[in-house]
Amino acid sequence: MVHVLLIEDDATIRATLTRGLRDHGHAVSSAHIAMDGLRAAVSDRPDLIVLDLGLPDLDGADLLRMLRAVSRVPVIVATARDGDSEMIRLLDAGADDYVVKPYSAAQLDARIRAVLRRAGTAGSADTTVTVGGLRVDPRTREATLDGTTLELTPREFELLHYLAARAGEVVTKRELLTEVWQVPYGGADKTVDVHLSWLRRKLGESAQEPRYLQTVRGVGVRLCAPS
Repeated sequence: MVHVLLIEDDATIRATLTRGLRDHGHAVSSAHIAMDGLRAAVSDRPDLIVLDLGLPDLDGADLLRMLRAVSRVPVIVATARDGDSEMIRLLDAGADDYVVKPYSAAQLDARIRAVLRRAGTAGSADTTVTVGGLRVDPRTREATLDGTTLELTPREFELLHYLAARAGEVVTKRELLTEVWQVPYGGADKTVDVHLSWLRRKLGESAQEPRYLQTVRGVGVRLCAPS
């Protein structure tokens, strides 16, 4: 499931697009001002951002430059400005694509899929991931550690695969709830903590003596090869 962050100040457009994108199978979060959108982009780590240019607190083009300073997340700009010079300026500033208002959720969904294909993220869910002695194959749903098969529940496998596919990156508990548990409006962090504890035990480690799963206090968890 692709997590789309929608930064749009018009409440009607925001609600319509949110509903439409969810109907197309996306997880959607939103912000109605630029600075809230920037914070959400950093903390929630969406797969793609849809950015409206006409924001009340900051021009969307300026927000795009700020986003590009801290993130490589794909950005689709939504604008009523359809001149060639404006589109070239936005693409040069770091936008991956654009849509001109008015547009439908179906059109936006097609743009999202095209941008993610170009970014190389589409289809990555079928790729075997290797981190140190850990190997995770989503096609067979098999995980091995140093050649030994790990006996994982379906949720433990999904959690391990999600973390392994982002090896070296810090992943927040909120992101895990959204992407692994598919709870878009938050949930109990304790659920994540318990499953991480079970997963650590099966990896032969503990929170006090981690090998693959490292807790980043106050932020989340990171999976990386033992040093």
